[in-house]
Amino acid sequence: MAATLDLVSGTTFHGRKGAVGNRFRYGIDYVLIDPEAQGPFPRLFGRNRGAFVAVHDADHGGPPGAGRGVAWVREVLAAHGLPATARALLLAQPRVLGHVFNPVSFWLCEDAAGALRVVIAEVTNTFGDRHCYLCHRDDLGPITRSDIVAARKLMHVSPFQPLEGGYRFRFDIAPDRIGIWIDYDREGGGLYATLTGRRRPLGTWGLLRAALRRPFGSRRVLALIHWQALVLWFKGARYRPRPAPPASEVSR
Repeated sequence: MAATLDLVSGTTFHGRKGAVGNRFRYGIDYVLIDPEAQGPFPRLFGRNRGAFVAVHDADHGGPPGAGRGVAWVREVLAAHGLPATARALLLAQPRVLGHVFNPVSFWLCEDAAGALRVVIAEVTNTFGDRHCYLCHRDDLGPITRSDIVAARKLMHVSPFQPLEGGYRFRFDIAPDRIGIWIDYDREGGGLYATLTGRRRPLGTWGLLRAALRRPFGSRRVLALIHWQALVLWFKGARYRPRPAPPASEVSR
């Protein structure tokens, strides 16, 4: 199986449910990589080294800044009694000029035949907390576009949403595209979020086009998050202080 090294030029949509509505759609760039691949890599892309665009193991698989990459993924699967993965792909925003922030990134765990069996959703908030949700079918069968995987919300993400409620995840991972839908539902409100985009081989020209189209990478994402927070505050959404983070870093 050839190593995966793709650029995903996509769109994220957020639609708030409840009395205070808010909707937005932004373009966004992710990479989908096999973290165990040895290269070759495009000239502007680095693995665990400084580069214009880079992916570092320290940013994923464990607490922010102290991650251990795919080794952590294999340990989590074993600790929760799940089958070992033949290959774990990482879908995430990369570092751009040394900076990274991923509101959510995904570990896509495949079996030997390339079927998606488990997804680990790494959710990181702007307070520096991270919690990971293990997504799989009850029978551990291949996850298809029509499958819905539920998880109880355990980490404070937006200060304009409570801790109560739960997530419903849906995944469509194809050779030429990705589609991820997250429905956060709670009494009286919630949020619907999507990430969709086309997959193309990661190359120097693709990285340059992405940088010109959406400069500053995750710095831009953080700026947009704070802008939307300001919009909600002006609309009268209730601000909720950050509670203590969950004791466990991974849940089903």
